[in-house]
Amino acid sequence: MLQFVLGSGFVIILAVLVIVLFLNFVPIGLWISSMAAGVDVGIFNLIGMRLRRVPASQIVLPLVKANKAGLGVNVNQLEAHYLAGGNVDRVIDALIAAQRAEIPLTFERACAIDLAGREVLEAVQMSVNPKVIETPLVSAVAKNGIELKVKARVTVRANIDRLVGGAGEATIIARVGEGIVTSVGSSKDHSEVLENPDHISKTVLAKGLDAGTAFEILSIDIADVDVGRNIGAELMTDQAEADKRIAQARAEERRAMAVAKEQEMKAAVQEMQAKVVEAQSEVPKALAKALESGNIGVMDYYRMNNIIADTKMREVIGDPGADQDLSKGDHIK
Repeated sequence: MLQFVLGSGFVIILAVLVIVLFLNFVPIGLWISSMAAGVDVGIFNLIGMRLRRVPASQIVLPLVKANKAGLGVNVNQLEAHYLAGGNVDRVIDALIAAQRAEIPLTFERACAIDLAGREVLEAVQMSVNPKVIETPLVSAVAKNGIELKVKARVTVRANIDRLVGGAGEATIIARVGEGIVTSVGSSKDHSEVLENPDHISKTVLAKGLDAGTAFEILSIDIADVDVGRNIGAELMTDQAEADKRIAQARAEERRAMAVAKEQEMKAAVQEMQAKVVEAQSEVPKALAKALESGNIGVMDYYRMNNIIADTKMREVIGDPGADQDLSKGDHIK
């Protein structure tokens, strides 16, 4: 009898442990919810999710939502997208929103957009409700040299077909900024832009800036145009200053060359004067040698001195300003 009781107690404990493990391993609540919603999710499917470390709630609840919305998806598709790193609930919400808005969007396309890192639900919402992108202040210069600072608002709508591989908002902003610079730069006068700012919008919009992007540009509106600096005048002033410095440098170069030439000429004159002095120093020696050898006489010497003195006197008479002292004439000794 005791053995029977012990055996029965062991069986009961074992059954309780099995039930506890089963309830802990299998989300019975989700299974009941799926059955009540008419979604075909079996016990073995839930066990398989547990073994594959897939949270059953993140698969079953979106599947119930999709089933109620009439979307033709199954548990294997949702589980595969989850294992690929996607957000199942966001994809289902996007599919429901696209269905209500009558936007053609397949489950595979939505999964591809989600796995590409795009907000698929936001993209669907942007297709229904376009988004306004405000560009930063763009500086452009007209042909007359006046700077204009332009700010634009770009209204875009998501292009579902180009969300995978299409460029983002940064490309749209960069292209619009480039179009503004080109449009303002082609204007002859900045007043033309101030009078007709919509000319910028039409010119930029006609360039097809949304090519290759994930958006479709609906409109480009100029929000603000401010007049900036006179870039042309500043450039001319800078050029004039640069020309002035170049001219000064060239003038300084010519002055230095002239000073060097003057110094060179002075050195040549001093060298010639030194040679003349040296030659004059030889004259007395030559006269002495001539007197000694008898080539000239004493009277010849005095006549020569008289001629020299007479010549200097005539020079003084012809040039009264000359400071000459005949009494201290350069007589040859």
